[in-house]
Amino acid sequence: MSRTEYAERIASETDANWHAQPLEHLYEALDSSPDGVSDEEASTRLERAGPNEVKAESGISPLQILIDQYKPALIWVLLVAAAVMAFVGHWIDAGVIAGVVVFITIFGFLQDYRAERSIQALEDMSTRYAVVRRGGEKKEIDARKVVPGDIVFVESGDIVPADARLIEESNLSVDEAALTGESAGVSKSVGEVNTDVALAERKNMLYKDTVVQRGSGIALVVETGPQSEIGQIATALEEAEDRDTPFQAEMDRLGKLIAVGVVVIVSIIGITELVVGDTPPLQVFLTAVGIAVSAVPEGLPAVVTLSLALGARRMAEQNALVRRLPIVEALGSVDVICTDKTGTLTEEEMTVTRIAANRETYEVTGSGYDTEGEFRLDDDPVETDRIAEVLRCGLLCNNVDIGTRERDGSDEHGDTERTYLGDPTEIALFVAAQKAGFEHDELDAEYPRIGEVDFTSARKRMTTVHETPDGEPIAYMKGAPETVLERCDNELVDGEVVELTGDRRDEIEAQQESFAEDALRVMGFAYRPDVPEDLADSPDESLEDSMVFLGLQGMLDPSRPEVPDAIAGCLDAGINVVMITGDNAVTARAIGEEVGLRSSTVITGPELEEMSDDALSDAVDDVDIFARTAPDHKTRILQMLQAKGHTVAMTGDGVNDAPAVKNADVGVAMGIRGTDVTEQASDIVLLDDNFATIRDAVKGGRRIFDNVRKFVNYLLSGNGGEVTMIFTGTLAGLGLVITPIQVLWINVVTDGIPALSMGVDPPAEDIMEREPRPPDEGVITKRIVTSVIGIAAFMTICLLPIFTLNYYGDVIPGYDVTGSLLGWRPGYEPSRELAQTMVFTGFVVFEIVRIQAIRFRYGLGLFSNFWLVGAVALAGVLQLLVLYTPTGQLLFDVEPLSLVHWLQIGVAATVFASLMALFVVLQDRYFDRY
Repeated sequence: MSRTEYAERIASETDANWHAQPLEHLYEALDSSPDGVSDEEASTRLERAGPNEVKAESGISPLQILIDQYKPALIWVLLVAAAVMAFVGHWIDAGVIAGVVVFITIFGFLQDYRAERSIQALEDMSTRYAVVRRGGEKKEIDARKVVPGDIVFVESGDIVPADARLIEESNLSVDEAALTGESAGVSKSVGEVNTDVALAERKNMLYKDTVVQRGSGIALVVETGPQSEIGQIATALEEAEDRDTPFQAEMDRLGKLIAVGVVVIVSIIGITELVVGDTPPLQVFLTAVGIAVSAVPEGLPAVVTLSLALGARRMAEQNALVRRLPIVEALGSVDVICTDKTGTLTEEEMTVTRIAANRETYEVTGSGYDTEGEFRLDDDPVETDRIAEVLRCGLLCNNVDIGTRERDGSDEHGDTERTYLGDPTEIALFVAAQKAGFEHDELDAEYPRIGEVDFTSARKRMTTVHETPDGEPIAYMKGAPETVLERCDNELVDGEVVELTGDRRDEIEAQQESFAEDALRVMGFAYRPDVPEDLADSPDESLEDSMVFLGLQGMLDPSRPEVPDAIAGCLDAGINVVMITGDNAVTARAIGEEVGLRSSTVITGPELEEMSDDALSDAVDDVDIFARTAPDHKTRILQMLQAKGHTVAMTGDGVNDAPAVKNADVGVAMGIRGTDVTEQASDIVLLDDNFATIRDAVKGGRRIFDNVRKFVNYLLSGNGGEVTMIFTGTLAGLGLVITPIQVLWINVVTDGIPALSMGVDPPAEDIMEREPRPPDEGVITKRIVTSVIGIAAFMTICLLPIFTLNYYGDVIPGYDVTGSLLGWRPGYEPSRELAQTMVFTGFVVFEIVRIQAIRFRYGLGLFSNFWLVGAVALAGVLQLLVLYTPTGQLLFDVEPLSLVHWLQIGVAATVFASLMALFVVLQDRYFDRY
């Protein structure tokens, strides 16, 4: 039986309603029992069902990564150019071009492969083991070998290994945010539920890759790998097509445009030469080849690839792992960032900051899970006696477990630190009690738990029963303030139980609202000292009658300290920041105000569902907070923003966030909280889950785009000059004014090295003060097009006279005298080689002048980039080696230049610089700065 047939058989026998079937039916359908399956049967099932793993888009083979490097059209233009050069016997030229292609593809392959391996390393950090019962024996196995029919055991802190139906549970609560987007833990229970309930309401089911917050459970595995709920989402993502970034599309268009341009120019010259000239066909062909070589910017793909890779390396050092090189450029055009709140804008460490008890309000200092802090009343430190009971309640009515983990950078002796396992809200209560001097182990021994009424989403509260040091039972309750108050008749004030009047209830509710308006999550606390023996032995909801109200604790997930500045920087850069959170509107608005979002307008998930597309389209540009949202709301918000022409970066961590992350212009996954599926759907993984890292990545993207635009301008204008010069010289009957190998040397070496150094140019001072680049504005703008045309004309105007002067120098009056004084040889004969050498060297000098002219527009001085200074110096040294060494003269067919030749080039370069300066003034009147 094949894997597909096996899955279909199981599905047909259960109708896939695992939550609605009697357990006996599931045991029968899965050929299992409470003892699980045997090891032999498990091996057979593993072969049929396949490994219990989800590989969304992570199965890209190294060969496929290498093949992808050959997709750009410009690579094929270079390959054709190399083939033509080899065909005409120019093996050195062909070898250089082929070497450039090999370098580009290998470097691109290594970068993409390294990114994929980094993602795999993140996956390998997740839990890979599961505890199962097989043949009645409990054992730990590789989680990938879990099969349908296995009996699995889970407890606090575990990652659920597969979709499973609960058999037994004890106070089990699971964080299913990765799958459903619901931030609150889900209490689980044994028993069937209705067929048509939503996934989030299937309380008797556990789902793969969700996290156990507290308690323990035993469950029957029903689905594994791709058949699990998370696996089906991953499979759907695999079927979605990857979209090229605008930069990839533009580079592809550029490659095709160059190919077409080469064919057109070569055809025109070839036909003209054959029709009106007397040049032999072979020479015409060689001329055409020379023009073709000059038209192709051989160094451009290499410089683009290296620049993107260097940018990706810098971003990785800032905790942003780039999975696809071209996306680095796309960051520069982002004008909306849709971000999660918890862990991205905030610390994801709930902290009790305010306590209301004894009809007074206390401030609590300290943050996160640090137990250092003090309690203040009216800014003065106070003893905790008056609030001890509410703190004791928070610690005893609590299911947090304490564990240990290895410290970062620990030595070989295994230095460890304490860690907390459980719901963040309960951890905050746990830590607050510790600040007051309570120790969990001591208090637990003094007040041992003897019973419990579980928390459920319907009840919104939990109650535990303990035995006091006097041997009497006592009950403690915590929960949503409104649900706690409704069970209370009295209140504890200064150690005395007093009646809880209607006016006092109103005061408590007003205080709760005040806490919430300050972005605090509020919980109420109560106790019952006179617990009847029968309820202590068998507690139920009647235990919660006649409770005594103790007070409120307000806790905050504080914003990261660097986030307000990061958001302010984004807003200054014209980038709107939109917070999308599952928290309530009051908390979301308070956090939004704290971190500096643009407005306080909030739309909730239910309101969003009621809105038409037209209404949402009208509102989406003015709303920067969406609260109480589900993961599918993210996709709708994203699509509406994109429909309005925005370039959107979308963050996500849960499995259901993956579609929105994948379809965003820049998908950003959380490296700490994120699931494997979301990471695989993303373009960038934040290794620190920090919003400030997104801001830094956008700045890095803008910097890279500026640098790409600079060297594209530089290389295309240089190549345009070469094409125009050769084209004009050919039509003027001068033949080749520069040889193909000389052009190749300029394009790859003396152009390529300085262009590459521009990839590490520092950012312009105004880089985060500009508006985002319009999404339809590519690297090549109208200004760059005019620059290419203008610079090509200026180069030709300045260099063609030099070629003519040195080719026909014997007709100039006074030649012998001038030549003798300035270094020309007496009796000089016309020399094409010398004239070509002058043009060859002139191009090198002109393009060194050109590179600083381009950078000056970005406010960058000559010495702002040490690498560029070195690159220009190296290019100059290499050119001198070509001119003045026997090997260079032989390979490039050049003659050494004398002082008069350098003076000619210097005068021409001065004229060229002056023409460029005048041209820039003219451009500034009609085009944007860049």
